[in-house]
Amino acid sequence: MGSFLPKHLAVQPCKRRPPAQGSPRFPQNRHRKRAIRKRLFFFVHLVQECPSMSGSVQPETDDFSLMAQVRDDREDAFRRIVDRHQRPLLNFFARMGASSHGEDLAQETFIRLWNYRKKYKPAAKFTTFLYTLARHTWLDYVRRQVRFQLFSDRYREENPSSTDGGLGRLRKDLDIQAALDKLSPKLRETLVLAIHQGLAYDEIAGVLRIPVGTVKSRVSNALSTLKEMFDEHP
Repeated sequence: MGSFLPKHLAVQPCKRRPPAQGSPRFPQNRHRKRAIRKRLFFFVHLVQECPSMSGSVQPETDDFSLMAQVRDDREDAFRRIVDRHQRPLLNFFARMGASSHGEDLAQETFIRLWNYRKKYKPAAKFTTFLYTLARHTWLDYVRRQVRFQLFSDRYREENPSSTDGGLGRLRKDLDIQAALDKLSPKLRETLVLAIHQGLAYDEIAGVLRIPVGTVKSRVSNALSTLKEMFDEHP
């Protein structure tokens, strides 16, 4: 079938030059073409992943519609929100210096998002709403770490003969929450009330309805168990 273009605009067939005598058949050209194909593949993948480049619905607008469904208790829409924003949240917490706890903090943020879904207003940007929750999650995490430090120092001052020197330091390579999870339920709930909630022994006794002496005994046993875990991860 002939071309409808004028001859001066028609694309002329490319004549391939023969390779130089005794030289390889342009291996650098093959590498260059392979690199170009990789770049093209990356660009296509980028367009598919970024709706603003492909001309489809803007991510923020889609978040609006998804959150409207989440407000109506649609769990499938909530899963899409989680899939979309999980990695950015992990990066956020890593930047804040909590990379080892990033997954737990991101999960806690999404739990808050579900719990506060009815309070989301479409007039507000979704990412603003999400990262406000993430910031509160981060601040609570910092408070827990500070309380653990203060409680450990206080316990060491009250028990100078104790060999719990390792408890006064927050070990970056040890997940404190994972260590607490290994405690028995009674020891864990007592220690959590003391460390995370900052309650005094008599307050804990009132909450758990046990004698103050039992509270002190549980806290001591819990700290001894944690010390053994710390010693295993020097």
